[in-house]
Amino acid sequence: MRQAEIMIEIQKSGDAARHTAVSDARKRELKEAVQDLSTSGGVKRVCDELSICGASYYRQGQRSPCPPGLGRPHSSARHLQQDEKAAVLACLHEERFQDCSPAPVYASLLEEGRYHCSFRPRYRLLAAEGESRERRDQLIRPAYAKPEWLATGPNQLWSWEITKRRGPERWTFYSLYVMLDVFSRSVTGWMMAYRESAE
Repeated sequence: MRQAEIMIEIQKSGDAARHTAVSDARKRELKEAVQDLSTSGGVKRVCDELSICGASYYRQGQRSPCPPGLGRPHSSARHLQQDEKAAVLACLHEERFQDCSPAPVYASLLEEGRYHCSFRPRYRLLAAEGESRERRDQLIRPAYAKPEWLATGPNQLWSWEITKRRGPERWTFYSLYVMLDVFSRSVTGWMMAYRESAE
């Protein structure tokens, strides 16, 4: 009888709740209802009747058992201990390896029959010690100031411009040379030429 009441109540409120966001309390209530009703009819049939996605029901059941706020441990059980890290750094600091990256060091030590860890943890150890960086010389450009010309009066600074102008016939162009006074923005001289030249 209790199962039938739960089913009727959820079906009445289900149509309105389908299109709205479901709260955590409502999710828990639906999960408990599915657990109660699934003993007689199966989880899939109950989820279909209640318009609940079966994947969501199973996903809620597989949540992490960790209490909220604690989280999972971040370090692996296979991580290097402090004495192993010190041994790896000692190998990397040997004089014969001072100009080598961790990959050739790893290969050389393997040929000698010594294995501490793969080369990727070696990179991580060097980065943690601040010893890993780009070893090629990097070009550092100085901050150049943009040249800026300033005119405080007329006829102190001139600028020029060349513009191509169409001629009277097809495929003929003329070059219009204009000289401008920077302070007053007035045209101080101009010339029309058939072609550009240094004269």
